[in-house]
Amino acid sequence: MLKTPHNSLTKLACGVALCAFAAISQAKADITLRIAHTLDNTHPVHKAMDFLGERLKHHSNNTMDVAIYASGQLGSERELIELLQIGSLSMTKVSASSMEAFVPAMRVFSLPYLFNDQDHLWTTLNSDVGKDLLNEGIPFRVKGLGYYDAGSRSFYSKTKPITQPSDLKGMKIRVLSSPMAVEMVDTMGGSPTPISWGELYTSLQQGVVDGAENNPPSFYLSKHYEVCKYYLLDEHTSIPDILIIGTHTWNKLTPQQQEWLQLAMDESVVHQRELWAKSTQEALDAVKAAGVQVMKADKSLFQQSVASMIEKYKQSELGPVIEKIIAKGK
Repeated sequence: MLKTPHNSLTKLACGVALCAFAAISQAKADITLRIAHTLDNTHPVHKAMDFLGERLKHHSNNTMDVAIYASGQLGSERELIELLQIGSLSMTKVSASSMEAFVPAMRVFSLPYLFNDQDHLWTTLNSDVGKDLLNEGIPFRVKGLGYYDAGSRSFYSKTKPITQPSDLKGMKIRVLSSPMAVEMVDTMGGSPTPISWGELYTSLQQGVVDGAENNPPSFYLSKHYEVCKYYLLDEHTSIPDILIIGTHTWNKLTPQQQEWLQLAMDESVVHQRELWAKSTQEALDAVKAAGVQVMKADKSLFQQSVASMIEKYKQSELGPVIEKIIAKGK
């Protein structure tokens, strides 16, 4: 659980102008659920939230709606989670990696090559395994409603292509500030270097790092392709996004309203996956047109390089979840 002092939480809630209204506003029996996130309004996740609102109005006969606050205008991802916990916000989108503070088992998504392919990933997310993970945050006052596609992360580099793990030797690779991400690149032979996303473009330009890793839309929209001309589709991790709702909000809804909201969420997941697939292809086409060499990896080489890492975590508290996920791919 995030251990932010109570007075800090109160100051935060007021500082983002949310003290003027509750997470749920109610007038003439209509309910508006307030959603905030850090992405811009052109992102597939934002568009999926718009779609969720449309479907929610449809299912509830216009008695429920959503109000969306994009681009981090109400705070960072961490701050938005805290607002959910104290009931000052209804819902937000977070990366599964951000949920690790509440649900340690979600670290499995950061394990490289745990999923055979996208079918294996979504079979797992839609199964009892994925649904159980969504509910494990309830003791911390947040509940997952569903998963959005955030693609797969792959390596891109500036001065030379990465085609096999040995190419990473001596290369400084920007990674998320995640112990699992650091361990992965280190195990493959590279030098993992956590750097904030906002500083990465300049760091690549100046040679602070030699490369990074992310999904195609992020590689394109960040304009990192202007600096890095090699992109290897090795797809080492698939870390989904999660739409979470504060239990303060969820528990105020009637069973019927909860059902309408979950149905709208399920429909928005399907819509978002279609938008993400289109965005991914458009991004790959655009970076190729800009002169980026896009390559497909021999994944077996990379899988072999991190096999010891997988075995290590099988012996940890993550072991039962890892075994369940592996079984879903057979």
